[in-house]
Amino acid sequence: METKDLLIERGKTHGDYKVHAGIAQELKNIMQYYDRNRDYWEKLSDEQKESLSMIAHKIGRILAGDPDFRDHWDDIAGYAKLAAERCTK
Repeated sequence: METKDLLIERGKTHGDYKVHAGIAQELKNIMQYYDRNRDYWEKLSDEQKESLSMIAHKIGRILAGDPDFRDHWDDIAGYAKLAAERCTK
């Protein structure tokens, strides 16, 4: 499959990339805002930070694309599970 065709196919479930990127970046900006003002972000491990970032990315796909596409929801659960497995308490 050519890249152009792949992007058209993914657009059906992932939505318009510009919309998706805007939503994901806004969510990530919120997380960064709290980092600068309350130091929450610095308490997180790299794995926890990345999981939150990817969850924001997947939420962007849900809002911009097809909310009934199960893979989006499964991915969120997977990233949450990856972070949870590394918790010490």
